[in-house]
Amino acid sequence: MVVPVAFFALFFAWPVASIVERGLRVDGVWQFGRFGETLSRPEILDVLWFTLWQALASTGLTLLIALPGAYVFARFDFRGKGLLRAVVTVPFVMPTVMVGTAFLALVGRGGLLDELWGVRLDTTVWAILIAHVFFNYAVVVRTVGGLWAQLDPRQEEAARVLGASRWKAWRTVTLPALAPSVAAAALMVFLFTASSFAVVQILGGSTYSTLETEIYRQTVVRFDLTTAAVLTMVQFVAVGVVLAVHARTVRRRETALRMVAPEEAVRRPRGIGQWALFAGVLLSVALLIVLPLGVLVERSFATSHGYGLDYYRALQTPDPSGAFLVPLLDTIGNSLRYAVVATLIALVIGGLAAAALTRRAGRLVRGFDALLMLPLGVSAVTVGFGFLITLDEPPFDLRASWILVPLAQALVGVPFVVRTMLPVLRAVDERLREAAAVLGASPWRAWREVDLPLVRRALLIAAGFAFAVSLGEFGATVFIARPDSPTLPVAVARLLGRPGELNYGQAMALSTILMVVCAVSLLLLERLRTDRTSGEF
Repeated sequence: MVVPVAFFALFFAWPVASIVERGLRVDGVWQFGRFGETLSRPEILDVLWFTLWQALASTGLTLLIALPGAYVFARFDFRGKGLLRAVVTVPFVMPTVMVGTAFLALVGRGGLLDELWGVRLDTTVWAILIAHVFFNYAVVVRTVGGLWAQLDPRQEEAARVLGASRWKAWRTVTLPALAPSVAAAALMVFLFTASSFAVVQILGGSTYSTLETEIYRQTVVRFDLTTAAVLTMVQFVAVGVVLAVHARTVRRRETALRMVAPEEAVRRPRGIGQWALFAGVLLSVALLIVLPLGVLVERSFATSHGYGLDYYRALQTPDPSGAFLVPLLDTIGNSLRYAVVATLIALVIGGLAAAALTRRAGRLVRGFDALLMLPLGVSAVTVGFGFLITLDEPPFDLRASWILVPLAQALVGVPFVVRTMLPVLRAVDERLREAAAVLGASPWRAWREVDLPLVRRALLIAAGFAFAVSLGEFGATVFIARPDSPTLPVAVARLLGRPGELNYGQAMALSTILMVVCAVSLLLLERLRTDRTSGEF
């Protein structure tokens, strides 16, 4: 636990605490009275209520739509499965500002639905909820599907032989086994939607506001650091309560599971019901994920004089306005380098943390578990400003160093590594480790021979999540990325903030490139995972 605790204390707790102190401590006096004053304002109460209920609604809707997809990817074998898995993951790595823009182009004024049927959903809560499902679909599919694919289907078949219906066998055998991963996925979706920023800002307009958008408005627009600090503390406490309830609930459900190699559990769909489920999942993916992505691709080629590659060619030339010090095409290499380093950091920190949580119990460890998830629910605006304030003096003067960006990105990647690996690690039968120890294996060799073969697939899934999150991280990166090495999401956001057809087209082109880079990376990961996931468990 020492290394993860030190990492979070230095790169998360310290920056956030510094921001809160600046907002609540004026002339050496703490302004605790501002809590009651701020939280009694009607507009703030409206923000708190909307943040809570839209996050709950988004989480429930995402689980309802994505759990069938998790089953299809875990249990069915079909042509193009790796490609489709990469496609559903692409939205998760997109900058949230691009998610909002994609749905604005789809359901907003002059969007595809408006042109075809006169239907507009912008400035409605439905646009926000659907965009959240689009963004978080992969979280459920990969988190739940990663464990589901390794559950021995013979346990459910045994229940069927003993007279249980298909629904009862799934409800009494499979669902309890999946409960930890379902809870982990729901937790991550809830935290992401509760702290939603760009999606709400673009699709909600002035009608809707979450804690995240309000913190940004109070910090950047009104320069009211006191109100921003109060809202940050409210967000911090709320996330802590959610994590504590989650930890207490999930611990009671975890049991040792019988696992098999993923290849042993998959088969072609059989029967009308399974084929109907398969077709329904394909249709939902096409409408919910492929269609918005297709709109982005189409806009990247649509110029004022027809379809062409003008926007892509413009990425190779220096920016005439001087806003970018390098050609925009260079942001691809910057993003990939940052993402690789951030993934390695997240795997080391998250792997150590997951191992500690597996082998230890008690209140201290449960608190540590909650600490690991806090970056998902705390404002990225706060973290980004905190980095600028705290990491600018010796011995941690990192403001001029490139490593600052991967460190910020790894903060968001670590929770995904932990949540993906922890259910599988805790499901490993402790008797296997004990048998290895009796036969003379050291703790390291027991982990290498027993745990690693079982968690290799989860480790690769975790690596894919960490890499994807790093590619698309925007909230903190926008404050700390150096002008001569911006990332893809930062460049896209800056282009969208500038008027003109060329800037918008270049933003669409960069977004399309980001989608392609993500898809290729995830396809390579799928091939690596398939090639190396073998052996008798």
